[in-house]
Amino acid sequence: MRLARLDDLAAVVALSANAYAPYTPIFGGPPVPVTEDYAPRIERGEVWLLEEDSNLAGLIVLEHHPDHAMIFSVAVAPAFQGRKLGIRLLGFADEQARSWGVPEVRLYTNSRMERNIALYSAYGYRETGRRPNPYRPGWILVDMVKTVDRAA
Repeated sequence: MRLARLDDLAAVVALSANAYAPYTPIFGGPPVPVTEDYAPRIERGEVWLLEEDSNLAGLIVLEHHPDHAMIFSVAVAPAFQGRKLGIRLLGFADEQARSWGVPEVRLYTNSRMERNIALYSAYGYRETGRRPNPYRPGWILVDMVKTVDRAA
């Protein structure tokens, strides 16, 4: 894992678009991570890249808040899906939360991403609520949280 640099921007955008592409027809529009401006996130040190044999395999966008870590996006390139890299990225979020001294990792996802919700639940996240997406009328967000043990 390594922090993304601004010269990684095009690769980050492409990976996000490709990873989330199957959801566009389901949602009737691209998921929020596809339309995100990643340059400020890269500059803030929020985008981490997972490389396999010098190829960009996945990424996680992780925000550091005073009392939690917030996952904005977990994306795995289609060619690398099915190799448990998403779980590896979630594990990285746990490690970062521990290193930052925060007790939990939070995330939110679209209610139509049922497979992802099941994956997050199996990995120890619990649903804390549902709410309308303030930027996409008609879309419902599912808030989830996972307590991170202090000792790894």
